[in-house]
Amino acid sequence: MARGGTNVEKLPEVRSMGETPQAEEGVKRRAFPSLDALNAALAAEQAPTEGVGRLVPGEGPVPAALAFVGEQPGDEEDRQGRPFVGPAGRLLNQALEETGLDRSRAYVTNAVKRFHFSMRGKRRLHSKPTAGEISHDRWWLEKELAFVRPRLVVALGATAGQALAGRQVSVTRERGPHPFGPWPGFLTVHPSYLLRIPEGAGREAAYRAFLADLSAIRRMTAS
Repeated sequence: MARGGTNVEKLPEVRSMGETPQAEEGVKRRAFPSLDALNAALAAEQAPTEGVGRLVPGEGPVPAALAFVGEQPGDEEDRQGRPFVGPAGRLLNQALEETGLDRSRAYVTNAVKRFHFSMRGKRRLHSKPTAGEISHDRWWLEKELAFVRPRLVVALGATAGQALAGRQVSVTRERGPHPFGPWPGFLTVHPSYLLRIPEGAGREAAYRAFLADLSAIRRMTAS
């Protein structure tokens, strides 16, 4: 990844990925003066409810040459109010360090901004967001990335890929460089996928493939 400040003039202009019905509800959603204002509006719209946690906004420098988009916050992310601070986030940090990418210079966020869960006793178990929830939050993701203005957007997993592409994607078939609307992109696995693989040669091979993807991403953002 390029070191130092980001040259804003070289970053691509953001064009619409397509409006949703929610985006047509009023001008107020189109006139945000800052990313903080956008997040405040999203937090007001999406208060915690049964089985759904609080807003966990993205974090990182704005603008940023590189943006990572995951699926949704997990239990630890919901409790701390920060993205990628749980087990998957720690594995992502490890992989970024191994491939020479600096997380502090990247913007990290999720396609769906709140933790969806079901209760099992006292435990909150992850529930996959629905297509409707992904579609709804896609409008907000577009506006978020308009402020971040990344040179490259990395979709971590199929849900992030679906949110960015506006259609279902297959990581197995489409992994690698992948255009996402106005942004050059890259589709790879979510770190949580690696954690679900039983320990052994299979997990090691999958992790090495993930490292190879991150190395390719570093080269793509090095100029």
